[in-house]
Amino acid sequence: MKRFYREVALAEAEGGWQVTLDGRKVRTQKGAQQVVPSEPLARALAAEWEGAGETLDPKAFPMRDMADYAIDIVAPAPEAVAGKLIAYGETDTLCYRADPDEPLFERQEQVWEPLLSAFEAREGAALVRVSGIVHRPQDAGQMERLHARMLGENAFRLAALEAMTSLSASLVIGLSALAEETADEDGARALWRAASLEEEWQAELWGRDYEAEERRAKREADFLAAWRFARLASC
Repeated sequence: MKRFYREVALAEAEGGWQVTLDGRKVRTQKGAQQVVPSEPLARALAAEWEGAGETLDPKAFPMRDMADYAIDIVAPAPEAVAGKLIAYGETDTLCYRADPDEPLFERQEQVWEPLLSAFEAREGAALVRVSGIVHRPQDAGQMERLHARMLGENAFRLAALEAMTSLSASLVIGLSALAEETADEDGARALWRAASLEEEWQAELWGRDYEAEERRAKREADFLAAWRFARLASC
């Protein structure tokens, strides 16, 4: 699609801020007003429009796409989204360790246990650790606590949480990325490295595959983009 606007601006709107293109208010893909909760997030959306060339590349608008998803999908049904994320808590990557006599177990303990313990203290929820691949259910009451915790987020942060949780296969990682302790990008990158621990372990053992590394780099970029979106949505 060719660029169809000249001027990008911001306007205050009921409930937040909105990008305008030549004075026309931007709408979501489903036609709703694209109103976001903070001026910094609106500025990030505006920067995508301003940075576009003469031909609009849909891949160059990740913030817009996440804002649309938050408004069109998450806001009407936050309980459904939180319920879907609980499934990651039930089988959280950080809770499933190798057998104690395996070398991988020691690294998982060193990297994952501090993150998981800090998460439990912060969220007031205790999670079951498992050695091996046999599934053990988490306590229903603890999962209810985390479900309620997620419903306390606005639709925009919940949308970002869904992206980070699915990319990392860990609700612990996703919720930790929302925490104040992860207010800088180094902290977010550390969480991503923790989520990628087993992939890194396999690469160290068997060598690196270019395509696998490329896919992981793309997933890391998507994770960090969602983290930035969450931070901007809470300003």
